[in-house]
Amino acid sequence: MKQLHITETVLRDAQQSLIATRMPYDDFEAVLDEMDKAGYHSIECWGGATFDSCLRYLGEDPWERLRKIKSHMKNTKLQMLLRGQNLLGYHHYSDDTVRRFVRKSVENGMDIIRIFDALNDLRNIETAVDECLKAGGHAQGCICYTLSPIHNLDMFVELGRQIESMGCNSLCIKDMAGIMSPQECFDLVTALRENIKLPIYVHTHATTGLGYMTYLKAAEAGAAGIDCATSCLSGGTSQPATESLVYALTQMGFDCGVNVKELKKVNDFFLPVTEKFSASGVFDPYVLSTKTDALVYQVPGGMLSNLVAQLKAQNAIDKLDAVLEETPRVRADLGYPPLVTPLSQMVGVQATVNVLLGERYKNIGKEIKSYIKGEYGKAPGPVNAELAQKVLGGEQPITGRFADTLEPEFEKAKAYLGDRAQSEEDVLSYIAFPQQTEQYFDKRDSEKPLVVQFSIKEVG
Repeated sequence: MKQLHITETVLRDAQQSLIATRMPYDDFEAVLDEMDKAGYHSIECWGGATFDSCLRYLGEDPWERLRKIKSHMKNTKLQMLLRGQNLLGYHHYSDDTVRRFVRKSVENGMDIIRIFDALNDLRNIETAVDECLKAGGHAQGCICYTLSPIHNLDMFVELGRQIESMGCNSLCIKDMAGIMSPQECFDLVTALRENIKLPIYVHTHATTGLGYMTYLKAAEAGAAGIDCATSCLSGGTSQPATESLVYALTQMGFDCGVNVKELKKVNDFFLPVTEKFSASGVFDPYVLSTKTDALVYQVPGGMLSNLVAQLKAQNAIDKLDAVLEETPRVRADLGYPPLVTPLSQMVGVQATVNVLLGERYKNIGKEIKSYIKGEYGKAPGPVNAELAQKVLGGEQPITGRFADTLEPEFEKAKAYLGDRAQSEEDVLSYIAFPQQTEQYFDKRDSEKPLVVQFSIKEVG
């Protein structure tokens, strides 16, 4: 039988897409040993929005969360999502921070680091890939899949060649909005396999209803693995269901390596957890329906739930359709960036502001200004000239790698925190999310005596 790896996303992308990453460690600790027996290739459990959410909403140390999960995983690799030079935040960090963060991720238990850049500007993943490999981790480079007048098969294949030449161990086609059709997936996996030797993993969402079919064609084209979610937290803006795909793929002659009895135990455990979030209103049924409009708007699951939350908070949910229509216009003005974090949030917020103020670009967000200045990397296509003039005046955008202009951050942050930082990890948390981390320190300091355990290892 042909082998096809299964990555289970319930601890990261599934809960991020459906319940805004609000699942605390205590909600899933009791099932970790069962998950380790299930036979998954990997469990995606960290990165993405989990780091921010732990500090901002859950009162948890994200590093401790990772270590606790790792202590239960004797047989299964842990996997995370990293935004290249953005790490887990929303702007570029200095190279010393990126290297320390990546090394500490591996030291705390991470096995596979999926590394992407929102613009597919691969200069922005080089440092993270290099440090992951030096630290003994598995570096998985990403192609962020999107549709536009300037994105095509040749462009994606060239990105694949660059990812391979960078030394990555594998490649992921990251379809964050669920817009990759079965045929497009088959053609892209086939073209990549003809041009590079790396194992190819496919990530999509069920948002548009295409996900299940897309995964079947990925398998037929020779993909090494796919991302799935245990069934009670699957579908809608999450991933397609693990159990359903294993059932279908097994009949098609694929060995997914999993134990279906263990898969049932995992899902049975999460059912009451899901019901708890439904009862509290965090699990909005809106995110479960199929949204074929995403094939037009290309809005990924996390972005959609954010837009709904923002508009509800401003009593403007009636403007959702207008915001969705404005989103591709803003994206076109910005040179067709893929809608993935942080660009998805930036474009979504700007589209919302344009609609709510009743005038396009009356107020331009500081992140959008930074993007137009070149601080996020090279835009895939030309930026609208009128918008660029409004932001830049007569200045020229940065054409080099923005991280090369950044001063080292770590030692300055360490000195500022002093005894409040109990570890190198604390300093890294502060650099990524200063306000949220200091609030977490306040909570931690009030609950137990401070024990200083500081050890710095030089990072090459």
